[in-house]
Amino acid sequence: MTCHAPAELRDVAGTAPVILIGNPNVGKSALFGALTGRYATVSNYPGTTVEVTQGWLAGAAPQRTVIDTPGLYSLTPLSDDERVTRDILLDRQPAAVVQVADAKNLRRSLLIAVELAETGIPFVLAVNMMDEAAARGIEVDAAVLAARLGVRVVTTVATRKDGLAALLDTLHQAKAGQLEMRYSAPVEAAVAAVEGLLPQATLHKRGAALMVLAGADDLLARLHVPAAEQAAIRAVRSQAEAALHQPLAVAINRERIAAVDAILADAVRVRAAGRPWSEQLGRWAVDPVLGWPILGVVLYAVYLFVGVFGAGTLVGLLEENFFGEIINPLLTGLVETLIPFPLVQSFLVGEFGLFTMALTYAFAIVLPIVGTFFLAFSVLEDSGYLPRLAVMLDRAFRTMGLNGKAVLPMILGLGCDTMATMATRILDSRKERIQVTLLLALGVPCSAQLGVLLGMVGGLGLWALAVWGGVVVATMLVVGWLAARVIPGKQSDFILELPPLRLPEWRNVVIKTLARMEWYLKEVVPIFIVGTALLFALDLFGALAWIQQALAPLVVGWLGLPIQATDALLIGFLRRDYGAAGLFDLAQQGLLDPVQIVVSMVVITLFVPCIANFLMIVKEYGARIGLAVAATVFPLALLVGGVLNVVLSWVM
Repeated sequence: MTCHAPAELRDVAGTAPVILIGNPNVGKSALFGALTGRYATVSNYPGTTVEVTQGWLAGAAPQRTVIDTPGLYSLTPLSDDERVTRDILLDRQPAAVVQVADAKNLRRSLLIAVELAETGIPFVLAVNMMDEAAARGIEVDAAVLAARLGVRVVTTVATRKDGLAALLDTLHQAKAGQLEMRYSAPVEAAVAAVEGLLPQATLHKRGAALMVLAGADDLLARLHVPAAEQAAIRAVRSQAEAALHQPLAVAINRERIAAVDAILADAVRVRAAGRPWSEQLGRWAVDPVLGWPILGVVLYAVYLFVGVFGAGTLVGLLEENFFGEIINPLLTGLVETLIPFPLVQSFLVGEFGLFTMALTYAFAIVLPIVGTFFLAFSVLEDSGYLPRLAVMLDRAFRTMGLNGKAVLPMILGLGCDTMATMATRILDSRKERIQVTLLLALGVPCSAQLGVLLGMVGGLGLWALAVWGGVVVATMLVVGWLAARVIPGKQSDFILELPPLRLPEWRNVVIKTLARMEWYLKEVVPIFIVGTALLFALDLFGALAWIQQALAPLVVGWLGLPIQATDALLIGFLRRDYGAAGLFDLAQQGLLDPVQIVVSMVVITLFVPCIANFLMIVKEYGARIGLAVAATVFPLALLVGGVLNVVLSWVM
């Protein structure tokens, strides 16, 4: 098909790339890491917020780019992710496409293989997760698959690099699939008619015609089809649908499924095998009864690891022993000895010093907490439990006009709300995307903030955890319920692929944890330094005391917090996690009683989104939506915090 590669994705070496495609949760990222040695760059596809990962094929001469694309279920896109993957396939004219398939669920992967064959794009099929298939008694005959599809087929276990050498050997043998699909007479007549209306320069007209007939109207503009021909194509589609008494997309897909099932009947055998423990546990994890105690155990384990071990044991060792007794006294002595200027001394090692406050907060308080949280989150992510959490929470989300799929961006928000805001594109309607963006900004703490909050509540007991979590969740449910009635649009269906539960691969867990730690050091620590410098400047010019007095009726009178909490709330406008670190420090000093700790936790959780998240909201949805989100969240945080202060003060 005629198209042009965006400059941002051109190969430096000028060679055609290798492109990985496949359904979600088939191990594409693991295979990408094995092929590239995990040296990669991540950037947005031009004109979108969809991220595409690129790296160099390890050991290739000349250098060849490998592109890991977003997961898809069809080349006829229903989401931005699928559209970007299709566009990359059409734009890049790849040397080879590696379609990664899940050996346990070949049916959905072979549907994509059929579409690839119809486009004429050369590809190789990598049947991955063969170890998990074998554990379930599933045997895949790669030779039969290769014969029926007309392409090379390789079996792999990407996490162990099994089959990697064979896959590398087949890349230069990639070729267009030889599977010839013939549809019913009305469909074939429609395909022939549309092929005649497409521009002469269009390659693989049959594949393009089938995409258009299945609903890919955006492809018409990409192919520069004139308006008159576009109208004629839509008329052809309408006539065929009238003859079939069903949408063409449904009719085409049914015939593809029948062809795929015939292939599977010859290529796949299922022998009797005991049910793996992971499969049974996976069923229990989404059971309406058993799923809740499992969720409770998971959350309590995270609380013990992050809130007790990370925020208690590790922070105590680093803040009190290492920084308090060694690092800070050493730095203070050096600064006072080497720098004779009191102002500079105060700037570096004073109350709001870059060393004594910013670095202590960043490395002694927040780093051990977020480190343990990143590790716990990576374990849950690699185990396959997070999609099951989405299933368990689907009913609760439906009260807000959403479905369980909305849980996934919120789970990502526990890592970074900014990235999670970008991830809302996986949702099917603009209404749902705006709703989830509002809820992310309102009550989903990022990893650094959540870790600090778990540390604050760690010394109070489960009652404080229950009050804090209950108030935040209740607030989100009420706001979500109201937003569902204010924001125009409709709710989409809930369709989610559940990967199998598995023991986390320690290499994946380590790599993900280290990558997130690198993000923390690069993105968050500089904000801590800037925030501390801002507090120093406000204190130096007397503005901090003035702001504290001006906000005293609100902070002290309404929220019931000490005046020192004003500093933490001020810095929370830059980053909520830094504000949480300030409150944590006050609690460590004994300046907050249990009621004040819980109230401050609720306020900082429901606080305004950080600067980066706000800018991302503006980028995704415009300044009007961004300002509306901030104007909703900030007053609500103060309102809920004040009401909670009154209630807890009366009860306790």
